[in-house]
Amino acid sequence: MASPDEPRAEAGIPAGRREPAGRLPGREKDLMITVRGLARRFTVRGQDVDAVKGIDFDVAPGEVVGFLGPNGAGKTTTLRMLTTLLRPTGGTGTVAGCDLLTDPQGVRRRIGCVHQGGATWPESRVAEEIELQARLYGLSRTEAKRRGALLAERLDLAGLDQRPVKTLSGGQRRRLDIALGLVHEPTLVFLDEPTTGLDPQSRANLWDHVRRLRSEQGTTVFLTTHYLDEADALCDRILVTDHGTIVAEGSPDALKARVAGDAITIEVTDQAAAAADIAGRLTGASEVSVDGDTVRFRVPRGDAALPELLRALDGRGITMASAKVSRPTLDDVFLSLTGRSLRDGEAAPEATEVAHAA
Repeated sequence: MASPDEPRAEAGIPAGRREPAGRLPGREKDLMITVRGLARRFTVRGQDVDAVKGIDFDVAPGEVVGFLGPNGAGKTTTLRMLTTLLRPTGGTGTVAGCDLLTDPQGVRRRIGCVHQGGATWPESRVAEEIELQARLYGLSRTEAKRRGALLAERLDLAGLDQRPVKTLSGGQRRRLDIALGLVHEPTLVFLDEPTTGLDPQSRANLWDHVRRLRSEQGTTVFLTTHYLDEADALCDRILVTDHGTIVAEGSPDALKARVAGDAITIEVTDQAAAAADIAGRLTGASEVSVDGDTVRFRVPRGDAALPELLRALDGRGITMASAKVSRPTLDDVFLSLTGRSLRDGEAAPEATEVAHAA
């Protein structure tokens, strides 16, 4: 079982030193995103609501960072502030080398942003959409066509340049959205729920494209997602937000190490209470429960505990019908940190207010 300091060590924070979650000490000059005390307050029906409560975090160049939280946690508001769509009411931030408050146009020139709903015109052709986006960033027609062809090849859009957008599949349209966000070759890309609504194959393909952004182009990626397997597969580091604050950060493995061990579920043919008593005596066992013939509990290492449990049950004449060992998941992390699943909760005032602001 990892010690409480291991996730902090992975983020470059010495054991025993207390630093706000998400900060990378001593690297401020080299960071792609630096946020200090960033806050946003809304007035909802005459009452002040702090959607984001003075958060601090950093993102290093070339990182893929996931920004995750349940509904109403403040992630949408934070993303809108970082992309200059919403002005902070407190704190400071530097994004891609530009100040959020004093140079929002500089931020917009240097970042790419792919919103959840996309921004393509159904009747236009794929090549026209990409070229128009490039021209809006000041590229010449020749350079716009060159970059469009390159992105089409990289994002599996080759041969679709004359297709109307409305005829594309969901996966093709999402890849076109990403091409529009990359055509000006930004060093930092924001992806808001990039695979929502895609089938499993399209999601897997898009994951490969996101990985190549970092590995082949050195692009920094900041993404939000409600798919925990997506965050686990793509992200170098995850920031967990809840109620407007960052409650944890670290690599997916480091965060999962915070949960109290592996979950073991066994079914016995009889004597379930006796089996639960035996399970509870294993080293580090916790959360032992019995439901009919099913016994559930947690131990630091399920693979090591299971043979010992089998021997002990056999010694008591108890037959085990089945056994399952489950490693902690990111959803387990969310449950332990926030008391709810990532998908739980109704839309909070911050989400509703931001929607109106859009």
